[in-house]
Amino acid sequence: MATAFLKISKEQDPRSIRYAIKQKLNVMRAVILRDMRTRFFNHGLGFLLVPLWPLTHMFVLLTIYLVMGRRTPFGDSMRLFFATGLLPCLTFMYVSRFMALSLVLNRPMLAIPVVKVIDILFARAFLEITAAFVTVFLTFIILLAIGDNPYPYDWTQASLAFLSTILLAVGVGIVAGVITALFSLFSTIYALCLIVVYISSGTLFVISALPSQIAYGLSWNPVVHAVEWMRSAFYPTYNSQVIDKSYLLSFGLGALCLGLALERMARRITLEGK
Repeated sequence: MATAFLKISKEQDPRSIRYAIKQKLNVMRAVILRDMRTRFFNHGLGFLLVPLWPLTHMFVLLTIYLVMGRRTPFGDSMRLFFATGLLPCLTFMYVSRFMALSLVLNRPMLAIPVVKVIDILFARAFLEITAAFVTVFLTFIILLAIGDNPYPYDWTQASLAFLSTILLAVGVGIVAGVITALFSLFSTIYALCLIVVYISSGTLFVISALPSQIAYGLSWNPVVHAVEWMRSAFYPTYNSQVIDKSYLLSFGLGALCLGLALERMARRITLEGK
């Protein structure tokens, strides 16, 4: 009985909790630094290229639309319309996809006993989320510099829309990451699924302008609600007929809980396959 009491007391010792937290942060820092070096030209400064990919994506689309003589589907600025759709969509795609690949790319680190599967997943999530915030900041500065008005109509709703997108991306990313660790072919399948998500998310058009049956079908895609939520925060006259904030939040929380449960159940199999 005394031994059991001493064991419980030791586990509840604040110093041991602080040590565990510090150890976890050190592990995540090591994974982040390894990711930055191995993925970005063996140099940490290569991380600066990450936010340029979404910006390049938007620039290419704008160029194509301008050459074709297309007009903005809503509002006065095609650049702002694309930005409000592409930023949440690309944030979901980049964060979740690279989380899906994180365990495959960092599998050698699992040979270190202190490194856990969840450490690698959250380290990659932190890296990609940081890149997403940098992309938003650069987009804001560029739009402001070229004469657009990048200020949202409702700052609170714009922030909540972006944070909800990150929640969705992390939840789906954990699920995809664990499945990819078990079946490496799933990374290719997931990449193909993201193409469908991108096309159907309403980044290049207004969902509510489509026939009601088509709009309803597309509304099952949770990214649609992230895009519609963001645009509603920027355009006071944007009357979305499909937006469901609770669906987006429920999907994100559900995916997060499912991902953590899968990680827990598959931990032994994942470690044995290292």
